[in-house]
Amino acid sequence: MKVSEGGGDLYPCAFCRTPPASSYKEHIRRLNNLMDKGNGMAFNQLAQYYYAGVTEGSQDYQKANELFLKAGELGCPDGYFNLGIAYEIGRGVEKDEKKADCYFELATMGGDVTARYNLGLIEEDAGNIQRAVKHFILAARAGHVKALNEVTSCFTNGYITKDDYANTLRAHHERQREMKSDARDKAAASGMFSA
Repeated sequence: MKVSEGGGDLYPCAFCRTPPASSYKEHIRRLNNLMDKGNGMAFNQLAQYYYAGVTEGSQDYQKANELFLKAGELGCPDGYFNLGIAYEIGRGVEKDEKKADCYFELATMGGDVTARYNLGLIEEDAGNIQRAVKHFILAARAGHVKALNEVTSCFTNGYITKDDYANTLRAHHERQREMKSDARDKAAASGMFSA
C-alpha cells in the first residue's frame, strides 16, 4: 500500500502500517509520543533535527547532544555514536577524544557497526594495529564496506593471515547477501533512503 502526497510516493510504516505524517508538526508530534514511551530511536531522530536546524527553533547542538545521550541510555546505539562524533569534532561540546572513544565503545557494545569501524581507526592511529585489526574484522564480517577495505589493506601489509582474510571475506559477502532486497534497492534508487 502506497500513500501519494504532493506527487511523490510515500509508504506507510513497515511495522505498524501507519500512513506517513501529513505535516512536519504531525511528524514531531509522533516523535514526541514515542519519546514519552521511552523510544530511544525517536530521541535520536529529534536530536538529528536539532543538529541540522530543521526544528521550529534554530540549530541547537547542545540540545541535540542531550537528546543523543538520552537515546543511547534508552538503548539506541546511534545516539551514543552521534555523541561520540560530537566529542570527536567538538560540536556543541568541548572537543574530547577520550569521551568520543568512550561513546564509540558504548555504541559498539550496542551493535553499531560504524562505531566498531571507527574504534578500529582510533586504535590504528594510536599504533595498536592488532586491536585495530580485530575491530576491522568484526565490522567487515557484519557487512561494513569500509572495514572490509581496511581488512584488505591489513592483509596486504601482513597483519592478517590468508585464512582470516578468506573467512572475513566470506562472512562479509554472506552478510551483504542477507541485506539485499528488491524493495531496499528500489527505495535507494528513488532517493528515498541512502544506501
